[in-house]
Amino acid sequence: MRPTGLSQVLAACLRKGHLAGMLNILSALIGLVTLILMIPAVIPLLGALNWILVPIALFGALIGLMSSKKGGQNFCLLVAGFGALRLFLGGGIL
Repeated sequence: MRPTGLSQVLAACLRKGHLAGMLNILSALIGLVTLILMIPAVIPLLGALNWILVPIALFGALIGLMSSKKGGQNFCLLVAGFGALRLFLGGGIL
């Protein structure tokens, strides 16, 4: 018998482990987009952009925490660490 409702489909995906793998991919994509958006934040006087991007990377790490694999989570933590280091070196503003 095939699941028909959305909740039944999600429950079936969780049992099979498909959703956990997708969360890892989603986490890695959030980290990649955040890393790309951090490129302009390296330019002087645009470092305050990291105040927005570091929490986004941490949100990606939170999503990766729910996954069975840890690649996306570790990548998001690396991106958040890079942004935090940039904030530290710029004094929190620059």
